[in-house]
Amino acid sequence: MEPMLLRIQETAKLLKVSKWTIYRWIEEGRLSATKIGRGSLRVFQASVNGLIAEARIDHRNAQNDSPKKAAPVQVKSKKNDRVKKSRKRVR
Repeated sequence: MEPMLLRIQETAKLLKVSKWTIYRWIEEGRLSATKIGRGSLRVFQASVNGLIAEARIDHRNAQNDSPKKAAPVQVKSKKNDRVKKSRKRVR
């Protein structure tokens, strides 16, 4: 049975982002959370699952909208356009 509430660090590990991103997403309303006691913040598992499901739907739509193959890009270079390298003196 999955816990209904996740710690910030657990949520960050599950979503593969930093804990500061989790705090920001809570503030933005992307994740739902509640305070327990004096300062313990917990994230609702349902909101994490919703965020994951939303990302999967967006990813599928992005794959369907993208072109199958991009045209190759050719870059022409000139011999006179060389970049000079700077040398540092080591003492």
